Amino acid sequence: MQITLTLNGIKITEDVAADMLLIDFIRAHGCKSVKRGCETSNCGLCTVFLDEKPVLSCSVLAARASGHSITTLEGLQEEAAEFGGFIADQGAEQCGFCNPGFIMNALALFRENPYPSEEEVKEYLSGNLCRCSGYEGQLRGIMNFLAWKKQKEAAE
Repeated sequence: MQITLTLNGIKITEDVAADMLLIDFIRAHGCKSVKRGCETSNCGLCTVFLDEKPVLSCSVLAARASGHSITTLEGLQEEAAEFGGFIADQGAEQCGFCNPGFIMNALALFRENPYPSEEEVKEYLSGNLCRCSGYEGQLRGIMNFLAWKKQKEAAE
């Protein structure tokens, strides 16, 4: 079946198998930030934006994305770099495997709620798997980023 979608601002038309998952389509087009983790929609490693909303690409057929816009971390480099530095500052990137999905979900949170409380951050990101850091570094990085952002906006 033929699908047409926009991936990180580039329109793509391609024939795909009816059962092809969005994660496979995206990775075949060079977006390696999208990772395979649990393949059961529980870890957040395959998070992408579908029309600016976070979805788990391991749970979406590529055909369902036809006519829509998909954004991966590769398409959000500037926005992600600003925030990602705060995570790295806390040593929370250890192996780095979870970082792309974690950053995608954090950016989605900031778009929905620019200044979430610590409890809101914990609730929103509860579906993200990280096996090496214990999440405390990521949480400190997020809270430091939010404090920096608030201070930056107040100075402007």
